[in-house]
Amino acid sequence: MENWSIRRLNELTKNGEGIHLEFKRKANFPDKIAKELVAFANTQGGILLLGVDDDGTLSGTRNIEGEVFVMEQAIGNLIWPKLDYALKVVKLNEKKGVAVFEIQKGQKLPLQLREKSDTKAGKAYIRVGEQSLQASKEMREILRRRVKAKDTQFTFGEKERTLMELLENNRTISLIEFAKAAKLSKFIASRTLIKLVLANVLEIQPEEGQDVYFRK
Repeated sequence: MENWSIRRLNELTKNGEGIHLEFKRKANFPDKIAKELVAFANTQGGILLLGVDDDGTLSGTRNIEGEVFVMEQAIGNLIWPKLDYALKVVKLNEKKGVAVFEIQKGQKLPLQLREKSDTKAGKAYIRVGEQSLQASKEMREILRRRVKAKDTQFTFGEKERTLMELLENNRTISLIEFAKAAKLSKFIASRTLIKLVLANVLEIQPEEGQDVYFRK
């Protein structure tokens, strides 16, 4: 774990939030903050600073230990599988502090934000820029299968040739666009795109509403 100090926090916050960094003033909505932590774990990890304003000001929070307790309860109850993280509280003065949650990339993906603490069913999120977006069915499958780190074998057939031709004329393509142009069911189009991402032929770019795919 990094050796955190007020100076280090000031260095970290000066450029604002990003793909690996999120600021929260307080833990007023712990379920929404837990969503950001899930997104970090499903992407490349990241840091949550609790007690920092949206503009990066180290305002600190009174009773930071109480805020941390609320967040740790949410992490334990709402995130599945278990979230790997390190925690450090940096005191700004006698009354206020900032909590640093360092989130590791998940070992078993995708991590999910559970709808209820007594069920494993939930939604997966990923980090895109400074946003946390809900992962599509395709993205969840790619996350799950990438963990196995096996090369994906496939036969380059008619579907794949059609897709490559479509990408000759368009930089990106969505699942719906591919299914319609290739006259495929949504299921078959989805399987094809997932397979080509796992084979490192395509890259997936998550977006609000629907993902897009492009050649690597």
